[in-house]
Amino acid sequence: MNAIRETQKKYCSRALTAAILIAFAFVLAAQKPIAKGLIAGTLASILNFILIGEALPTRILQSSRIKSTVFSFGSILFRFALMGIPIYLGITSKDFNLFAVVIGVFMVQVMILLDHISSLFFSTG
Repeated sequence: MNAIRETQKKYCSRALTAAILIAFAFVLAAQKPIAKGLIAGTLASILNFILIGEALPTRILQSSRIKSTVFSFGSILFRFALMGIPIYLGITSKDFNLFAVVIGVFMVQVMILLDHISSLFFSTG
């Protein structure tokens, strides 16, 4: 469980830091809807990643296959609804840029991918 939390902390902090720095650049360029969209999407991405990590031990330790399946399905539906909130804001509000929201929704996954790619190029071995 400790390894899961360390992984979450590593990638979530990188994603949030990157989103804040990029959003700050867009605020300086007078593009606040892009900045807001990126931050909203990134926060949803981080929350989604944390919920995945928290639900993982529960799914594994379920006593029956049916309970595990129901819990997994409910977890997926909840996380999809969570991810839909910033996307809905991006579609309906002029204060949030939809493209930036979508980029933010994938921010944690981008950080994981960048970490993996950098370890391939910069590994000592």
